[in-house]
Amino acid sequence: MKEIRFVDVGEGITEGHIRKWLVKDGDQVKEDQSVVQVETDKAVVNVPAPISGTLKIAAQENTTVHVGDLVAQIGTPDELKAAPAQQAAQPTAKPVQKQAIAQPQKAVPPAKEPMATPSVRKLAHDLNVDLSKISGTGPNGRILENDIRGMAHGAELQSRPLPKFSEELEQQHGGEVAREPMSMTRKAIAKNMELSWTIPRAVHMDMLDATQLVGIVAAKKPDAEKQGVKLTFLPYITKAVIQALKENPHFNASYDHEKQEIIVKKYYNIGFAAEAKDGLKVVVIKNADKKGVMDIANEVQELHKKILDETITIDEMRDSTFTITNIGSLGGGFLSVPMINYPEVAILGIHMIKDMPVVKGGAVTAGKVLPISLSFDHRVVDGAEAVKFANAIMKYLEDGDFLKKLG
Repeated sequence: MKEIRFVDVGEGITEGHIRKWLVKDGDQVKEDQSVVQVETDKAVVNVPAPISGTLKIAAQENTTVHVGDLVAQIGTPDELKAAPAQQAAQPTAKPVQKQAIAQPQKAVPPAKEPMATPSVRKLAHDLNVDLSKISGTGPNGRILENDIRGMAHGAELQSRPLPKFSEELEQQHGGEVAREPMSMTRKAIAKNMELSWTIPRAVHMDMLDATQLVGIVAAKKPDAEKQGVKLTFLPYITKAVIQALKENPHFNASYDHEKQEIIVKKYYNIGFAAEAKDGLKVVVIKNADKKGVMDIANEVQELHKKILDETITIDEMRDSTFTITNIGSLGGGFLSVPMINYPEVAILGIHMIKDMPVVKGGAVTAGKVLPISLSFDHRVVDGAEAVKFANAIMKYLEDGDFLKKLG
């Protein structure tokens, strides 16, 4: 007999929701047949049967399971009858909000001592934070100082009298006020935004002449369409960003608060903020420096489809080194202040390209102008470095020869 349990998939995920059973209790299933959809705040996954046999459901639809909880058992009818009843842990009921992930693996790992340095443990003690209730964001789940401060900040907000306004609203307006539970994705976004807000940030904004970029993409689109690829400006912007990152490596980095060191990354995994049905997600093009514009365009297209189909995996949404958010694709026409994708050092916001006057050779002419916004971690880089980095991006995107060489 085999068990399907909700396993520790990393990324701080501790619970999931049983979204939908694809088979019925008592059905005969085959090895590798998808049997259930389980939701976390990251992605939706169909969980396969580890062996062939009769399925016994332990966790019902629309319920919450935590790491180690039993989801189902598969075996012969005699094995299932003999299985101890207490193995079928009953999860706490909770409405499903949209998406899922879990994988069949081994039994529940024993409770682990929270991983944290003495200085972090002291900070947790000083701020009255329970380490056992924190999912660390450091390597291998290590709890960092930012995790402690984020938890303490959240507790402080909850302790303030301000939230009582909701009760007053309900009393004053009655049926005109409704509470809506947040989806797991929305909760994850809220947590990530709180982590992002712990970064001392500054923003540099500029505008570049995208006339040649627009012309080159327009010329390449027919060939791309023949290959089934929807070509946009994004792959070219990505290649320009990577070239600028190579010249300004501190923007392809993270800040280690405990050791007060800059972790410079020599690989280029570019994240792209993508709108999903249940909230913002970041998909990642791994080793983007080794891929051409058509490859990047095709991969972005495939990842976007997976976002819409709710088949995106955790691996396709993690380990980014620098993120680009395309506000222009949503109609954002001028400038914004993007939130840094923690624990990265910076994020680039690109906006809608507009017809505007530009100066060339001392004469004013019509051109295509692309506004950009660069939010950056001021602990790691200064304003002058941000200007240098942004200027490098602009230089490559305005260089027709560079863009043509990209293919």
